[in-house]
Amino acid sequence: TSWMEQMVKDHPDVVTVVKYGKTYESRDISLLKIGLNTGKEKKAIWMDCGIHAREWIAPAFCQYFVREILQTYKTDAKMEQMMKNVDFYVTPVLNIDGYIYTWENETTRLWRKNRSPEPEDCSCYGTDLNRNFDANWGTIGVSFNCCSKFYPGSKAMSELETRAVTDFVRSRKDSFLCFLSIHSYGQMLLIPYGHPNYTAPNYDELMMVGQGATEAIWKVHRTNYTVGTPPDVLYPITGSATDWARMQGIPLTYIFELRDNGTYRFELPEDQIQPTCEEAYRGVLYIITYAHDKTFNGAVANTAVTLSGILLIFVFSFT
Repeated sequence: TSWMEQMVKDHPDVVTVVKYGKTYESRDISLLKIGLNTGKEKKAIWMDCGIHAREWIAPAFCQYFVREILQTYKTDAKMEQMMKNVDFYVTPVLNIDGYIYTWENETTRLWRKNRSPEPEDCSCYGTDLNRNFDANWGTIGVSFNCCSKFYPGSKAMSELETRAVTDFVRSRKDSFLCFLSIHSYGQMLLIPYGHPNYTAPNYDELMMVGQGATEAIWKVHRTNYTVGTPPDVLYPITGSATDWARMQGIPLTYIFELRDNGTYRFELPEDQIQPTCEEAYRGVLYIITYAHDKTFNGAVANTAVTLSGILLIFVFSFT
């Protein structure tokens, strides 16, 4: 929270803190809204980090992303254009209760879920927030053993954190161009849907943009990322935030699984934090630039294509 307040203090013209919910342990769920005030209704980009408590590299990336776009927009014309057209909504740590719990001692370091108590007949705590969204909830890729790390909750949207996200996003869902959820580990970009029997209507586009993002990632430190649906490249997932967002009509939704490939798993060495963030930033930037340009430069691109077509017809008519 102090870091978020410092961002507002350092950049009061473009950054505000929005509190949009409470956790089970009554902590504020907050995001940074970042963008230039144009006085007009704007499009939006969503990013959440730390939905799984033990994935410490994810909140670190959110901080890195915020720092980069705030440093870049004053000198980079493209980022300035995006800041004028789009507001970025960045939640640095969604699962705050669970995240704080992982810092208590070595025995809690690998805690994944939130910290809400489960049914009366269960002695365990926590729901996997990324199985709790109303998106084919509870059908595959979960366990109804309440002690399992994949426990999806007693019902869809049972958790305060989940409802905070859905209420906020649903209230302005037509504004969002893309929805990005940052996780670790595995070096993957996961696209909807997590259920093997469902395919996103824009699957080809999601794959194309994802491949472009993985190429951008590779160019930074030669790190290989894989893009695909969870059943194709990982395992089936239902009740995820990104599947829910795609079902709301948000066209570009991705889970980023950051480093590493399994050597250190969730306990990434300190010397890998910076390169992980550097490469992931390029992948994210590729996706948000695509989303922006498709929305705001589409007419220009279509005009160029049309003019090219006319020119070709003109040329061939005289050959």
